[in-house]
Amino acid sequence: MPNPEAEPPRLSSKFWAAAEELVATSEIVIDRPKGSRHPQLPEVIYPVSYGYLRGTTAIDNEGIDVWVGSLESMSISGVLCTFDLRKRDAEVKLLLGCTPDEEDDILSFLNKGLMAAILVPRLPSVRQ
Repeated sequence: MPNPEAEPPRLSSKFWAAAEELVATSEIVIDRPKGSRHPQLPEVIYPVSYGYLRGTTAIDNEGIDVWVGSLESMSISGVLCTFDLRKRDAEVKLLLGCTPDEEDDILSFLNKGLMAAILVPRLPSVRQ
């Protein structure tokens, strides 16, 4: 009988290992701490600390974005896939040490206006 907690074949453990390698070998830079305001949109307040991995590159030619939660472990709990219709782009953002409540807050934050996001959770059985 299949284990419902087992990683589905299409969610490769190689993907998570590669993401963990990037996090382990990069400096995490938090440029928008929890509770801070967006630099261009002062009404937008970050519910969880937000930053990037120094020395990496995402679609916007900046570092790979990370949301850093309150858990001690910096293990990746999932990735967010986002579309920004204003900028007409898509990005992948890593969730590090986020609780389920923080994940919900981030999704609510990102699913406003011309932004849309989904969470691809990392199953507990494949977390480090």
